Amino acid sequence: MKYSGWPDPGELVVGKIDEIEDFGVFVDLEEYEDKRGLIHISEVASGWIKNVRDHVREGQIVVCKVLDVDEGSQQIDLSLKDVNDHQRSDKIQEWKNEQKADNWMELAFGEEIADEDYTAIANDLIAIHGGLYEGFKQAAIHGTEALDDTDLDDDEIASIVETARENVSVPYVNVTGYVDLENPTETGVDGIREALEAAEGNGEVPEEVDLEVSYVGAPEYRITVRAPNYKTAESQLEDSAQRAVAAIEGHGGAGEYHRERRTDDE
Repeated sequence: MKYSGWPDPGELVVGKIDEIEDFGVFVDLEEYEDKRGLIHISEVASGWIKNVRDHVREGQIVVCKVLDVDEGSQQIDLSLKDVNDHQRSDKIQEWKNEQKADNWMELAFGEEIADEDYTAIANDLIAIHGGLYEGFKQAAIHGTEALDDTDLDDDEIASIVETARENVSVPYVNVTGYVDLENPTETGVDGIREALEAAEGNGEVPEEVDLEVSYVGAPEYRITVRAPNYKTAESQLEDSAQRAVAAIEGHGGAGEYHRERRTDDE
């Protein structure tokens, strides 16, 4: 997918060097439809330049900073020297991610999808999440909830979520905590079992979270949470422990949550 408009001054853009002249370099913008920019020789590299070809080559993918845009004269002035290594690396990765998402759109809706339909869906994702890749990423993590604020219909949302969860590599984090559960009352083991079921969420744990409770050694149980980020993981861990403690106390027993293991090694 390419944008139909114009880049803004100060924006970083990805381009392919199309033509090299003594006075500068012409660049086809990879992210914008039918847009071409010029890097003046003074913006190719710092210091005096004897030969432009010592610094760039035709067909090279470059990241440039937009200096000026004149829509009337169809001119975009670019700078290569004003982009540092960190900016270049981040922009190239962003561009590659958007290319992946472009392929995911075809997987979700087929290669024969009409241009206007593709554009409408893509614009919806970009409007809410800032980009196609981020839209698919959020759909992989949060499911249909990530697309609630879009104007997409149920079938379109389902296609995006299914494709995202099959193709997006989501960075997950794991956290672990422990809960001690004791129940000297007549409900005994049944009360412990109920508390463990409460810890596991009784089917109410968010779809993007994996939560597991396992036995360590009486009276200690391990709670392991896998989630898209630490904030969610920590919250789900604490909620799980609190549910277990509340359940066991409801039976007249006692419970305590702690982050470090207390029993001997297994």
